[in-house]
Amino acid sequence: MEPKEKMTDKKAKERIAWLTQELKKHNDNYYVYNQPAINDEAFDVLLRELGILEAQYPQYVLPDSPTKHVGSDLFASAKWSNPITVEEYTDNDTITEKFQQVRHRYPMMSLSNTYSEEEIIEFHQRVCKLLEPEKPEYVCELKFDGLAISLTYQEGKLIRAETRGDGEVGDDVTNNVKTIRSIPRQLYGDFPEDFDIRGEIFMPKKAFEALNHERIENDETPFANPRNAASGSLKMQVPAEVRKRQLDCFLYSLAGDDLPYDNHFDNLIAAKSWGFQTSEYAVKCEREEQLFDYIKLWDKKRFTLPFEIDGIVIKVNSYEQQALLGFTAKSPRWAIAFKFKAERIATELLSVDFQVGRTGVVTPVANLKPIFLAGTTVKRASLHNADIIQTLDIREHDWVYVEKGGEVIPKITGVEMSHRNPDNKPVAFITHCPACGAALVRAEGEAAFYCPNEFGCPPQVKGKITHFIARKMMNIESLGEGKVEVLFANNLARNVADLYDLRYEQLLGLEKVIEKEDGTSKRISFREKTVQNILIGIENSKNVPFERVLFALGIRYVGETIAKKLARHFESMDALMTASEEELMQAEEVGGVIAGAVRHYFSDERNRSVVKRLGEHGLHFEMEKSTALKSDKLIGKAVVISGVFHHHSRDEYREIIERNGGKNAGSISKNTAFILAGENMGPAKHEKAHALRIPIWSEEEFLKFLGLK
Repeated sequence: MEPKEKMTDKKAKERIAWLTQELKKHNDNYYVYNQPAINDEAFDVLLRELGILEAQYPQYVLPDSPTKHVGSDLFASAKWSNPITVEEYTDNDTITEKFQQVRHRYPMMSLSNTYSEEEIIEFHQRVCKLLEPEKPEYVCELKFDGLAISLTYQEGKLIRAETRGDGEVGDDVTNNVKTIRSIPRQLYGDFPEDFDIRGEIFMPKKAFEALNHERIENDETPFANPRNAASGSLKMQVPAEVRKRQLDCFLYSLAGDDLPYDNHFDNLIAAKSWGFQTSEYAVKCEREEQLFDYIKLWDKKRFTLPFEIDGIVIKVNSYEQQALLGFTAKSPRWAIAFKFKAERIATELLSVDFQVGRTGVVTPVANLKPIFLAGTTVKRASLHNADIIQTLDIREHDWVYVEKGGEVIPKITGVEMSHRNPDNKPVAFITHCPACGAALVRAEGEAAFYCPNEFGCPPQVKGKITHFIARKMMNIESLGEGKVEVLFANNLARNVADLYDLRYEQLLGLEKVIEKEDGTSKRISFREKTVQNILIGIENSKNVPFERVLFALGIRYVGETIAKKLARHFESMDALMTASEEELMQAEEVGGVIAGAVRHYFSDERNRSVVKRLGEHGLHFEMEKSTALKSDKLIGKAVVISGVFHHHSRDEYREIIERNGGKNAGSISKNTAFILAGENMGPAKHEKAHALRIPIWSEEEFLKFLGLK
């Protein structure tokens, strides 16, 4: 984006400072928080403008300019701590409490990006000129949309895994990476003694869709795209949870002093023979037109792949030629990435609705003139929050660009200014709740406005009840969102405890027409069989165990896993309700934010009253004997489970270990008490157990020790 006219020195300085800070903010949103506010193309436009201005006004270039540094995925709170060196690194192979930072042996640089075929031609001409009289051979590869990873192998064993971080220093995620099946722990064949291999960790589309479906069911915010989901998953603290996310990895480049070949392509083929998953889509090209044939092919075929790609990477094949071409401050001169434009279509903005969620967050939703986008008809799209509306300068009846983040979630990404009527008024974010009229509030440092009237705002009240009855909570299948609407409209359910006061004669004959979002309507009638099923479902819900009752309450930040941790730690609702923040933080995986939310919930007398009524109706407020401690035989013992079992599943054995006071460990360390081994225990675990002199117990020995056989 060329500045249209020569700026004054003052304006240039101000613009450079603004662009620097804006791009740094977007880098953090993308790499650290996994919540990008703008798409890649919009980011690259801003970055290019900054580069042009810095070239014209070098005296105003800031030392932390994004044109000089790659985006960093290091957490801001730890960004400037002293990293350990490779020599100081040791593989503890334990559950991660805090990610250690490691300095890369070989810097992890970013690639120069372009959306222009003309710039690919310029890249090719520049390479040819610098290499004269030699000619380049290129390797074209898919640009996987995930997060970069660097793996170190010594004597064929995976020693270390690091995120890109800031290019010089990355987070050590070794334990989590070991849960990814496509990344080998032990190589085979004729491999170098010591080398690094780089690749991209990603989440396949099916795994992403399943994860988002589960998050929506649990009333959690879905991930915007598979890249964000993969990045967030790799930074989870418990490797066993990372394993459930079904991450995958393609490896695409090697670095080391003793590689078998002097070129990139042949080393990729060799890496595949050692056990690595390399891309089958990489090809060698010699002529300029072959580069464009490859780009056009995959621009069309990318939607057929089981994973996301966002472009094509073009690399000079010869290592000797790569060395001659060299590097810029943050990118190699011998490679370039061609980014595909996101599939987007302009359509008319008809109106904006403001929706209130279960937690009170107000979300603006655009109603659009219907369009067909990435395989589906889109009528509505998210506007995210007030900041996005202001940043995009969206006005009533504008023509807006809509695209699908990760080809899944429709969102508005820009405005077609040529269609704008000068009389169009800016879209104003509401100041009061559209459902109850309460003045909206906005917490410091947060983007969202929310309605504070949590006990009187209809969408929040109905949302809490709908959450409470869901399958993974109280599992009252005979109710549902529509029937909750009928109960609320008839003043029969104003909180979850009211459900247990319902009587047959109150429900029989109730009727209501429910208007759906798509404009259609549905009549819900409470006939005799319907009422019987509702009351039976409510009665059966009294058998739900304590940890699910706790999850069903809808306490902020207390999802399914945290509810289990809290239930097992405190063992009763009374103990949990009276616990201080410090005591709450003693529970596994509970930090200050979660502890504060739990304390806030139980400090409100209205919540305490609802919980008291639920207890009086007979809901489980204590851990059942089957899930409470059966013995103290494993107290203080960390147990690793490995292999295939006959008498119980792995999940059942985890429950047995916890019920007898033990702790399930994700990997072997010097603190492991013993390994519960079934059939096909991995040789690497055998070797490590032998080296650390850790006992290996069979299934029969374990059950006999606990008196279960």
